[in-house]
Amino acid sequence: MHDPPMHKFIALVLTLSGAAHAAPDEAALVQSVYAHSNSRLLWSMHAQPTKQAGDLGDLLRTVDSYGLRPGDYGMDLITARAGGWSAETPDADWSQYDFVMTRAAVRLITHLHYGRIDPRSAGFELPEPRTDLDVAATVAALASTADVAGTVTAAEPRFLHYALLKRALSRYRGLAADPTLTQLPGLGRKALRAGDPYAGAAALRKLLAAEGDLVAAGERAAVAGDRAAVAGDRVGDDQTLDPALCEALQRFQARHGLKVDGVLNAATFAALTTPIARRVRQIELTLERWRWLPAFRAPPIIVNIPEFKLFAFNTMDDRAASILQMPVIVGQAYRDKQTPIFIGDLKYVVFRPYWDIPRTIMLREMLPKMQAHADYAQRNHLEIVDGEGDDANIVTSNAEGLAALAAGTVRLRQQPGDDNALGLIKFLFPNAHNVYLHSTPAHKLFAASRRAFSHGCIRVSDPVALAVHVLRNAAQAWDADQIDAAMHNSEANNARVALREPIPVMIFYITAMASEAGPVLFFDDIYGHDSKLEALLHLAPVNSAATIR
Repeated sequence: MHDPPMHKFIALVLTLSGAAHAAPDEAALVQSVYAHSNSRLLWSMHAQPTKQAGDLGDLLRTVDSYGLRPGDYGMDLITARAGGWSAETPDADWSQYDFVMTRAAVRLITHLHYGRIDPRSAGFELPEPRTDLDVAATVAALASTADVAGTVTAAEPRFLHYALLKRALSRYRGLAADPTLTQLPGLGRKALRAGDPYAGAAALRKLLAAEGDLVAAGERAAVAGDRAAVAGDRVGDDQTLDPALCEALQRFQARHGLKVDGVLNAATFAALTTPIARRVRQIELTLERWRWLPAFRAPPIIVNIPEFKLFAFNTMDDRAASILQMPVIVGQAYRDKQTPIFIGDLKYVVFRPYWDIPRTIMLREMLPKMQAHADYAQRNHLEIVDGEGDDANIVTSNAEGLAALAAGTVRLRQQPGDDNALGLIKFLFPNAHNVYLHSTPAHKLFAASRRAFSHGCIRVSDPVALAVHVLRNAAQAWDADQIDAAMHNSEANNARVALREPIPVMIFYITAMASEAGPVLFFDDIYGHDSKLEALLHLAPVNSAATIR
């Protein structure tokens, strides 16, 4: 059998099944693979597919375990050829088979390392596509390695929580095989509490046990060291929300970002009756986004918008024990108030900042109130200024000043202080969106489970702890007492502290998170990014509810 010219391999890219899904540089990558091997066939020897070809074919048949689709990798052609080889097989058939396998390997390695689409097409303002993996060299090595699965795994993201979520995908696929799990009788008109009868109690127990929220009585007693836990399970029968079931509801609510009260209300019922297939899809979309993450040059700060949570890394390892975590408030769901998704470099901490009010907020919210109430600016410590610096000239808030404000020739700012919308400290990572992290005087908003209240900036619940974390990177480290004193020093308004090295800040968006303890957390798609990504990946939407009435 003769080795066919390399150009014949490349010509096949336009004719083989699945080519419509190819990345723009896929043909060049395939060509580069064959350049590594001097244009020789990679996946057959002595008129038989190699062991590596068989191992890769087996892996491609199960790519759904990675959150991918077997149909995207030419499995129809690969399967059609399986077992049909002989010494009389024409060279052209071997060439076609070889190309299909190489293209499938290129596509798989690319998808697992970089993702299936450019994140910028999904509205994620991430850097230029990475080039940190030599895909062609990896595929060439794949064709000769003794460990195909291990070589493929090495191309995946190295994050612990990516691996945990991929493992959870298999479990949730198993749960999704029984669609009746999430089919519960309706609630009626009122929420149900401990001791209330519910016709779906038995079905609810089955669902919560399957997801790991309902802990067996014996296990609960062992953990509590108290046999009363067992007795509590006997309070009600299968038609009652007994204490054990309400405890399980609390665990479920905590995993889904709901108010944790053990009450079976409309919001909890909607989450319970969301098909498991929808949870599988959330995991698949999240795995895709994990593959978009860059290799951070330093321990980052990451904000996950749907989780309303900030993660400040102490090391490059994404283990919970080494991460400072805190609740945050993010932008509202309205398109013009959403928190954008991007990466920036945190360079400064500003104590007692001015709030330079964005023009859109000023025109829509502030100016009408200033025009209607002569003392509105004074009561809210607002001042009109002419100029850009902190020492800009103050303009009187009269008819002429308001007219200049409306015309855009002057600007509006709020003075530093306890009622300043930015609180007493902000964390500045310069960006085109004028978005940053900051404290807030509206502490009561952190009590809400769904915290999309801002105009786009991110309010942090524990600014002192974050400042201690960040200012370790300043010329001189600050402790909590020093930070608190600076925040309340009225003689040091708008004091800026520069960091020695910028800290990467990533504003991100995922709706599923596997915990190290085992449970998987799910969050609402508050900005609709999951739906957009489904469309970009040509995935049919999964129904959002399934209920027996």
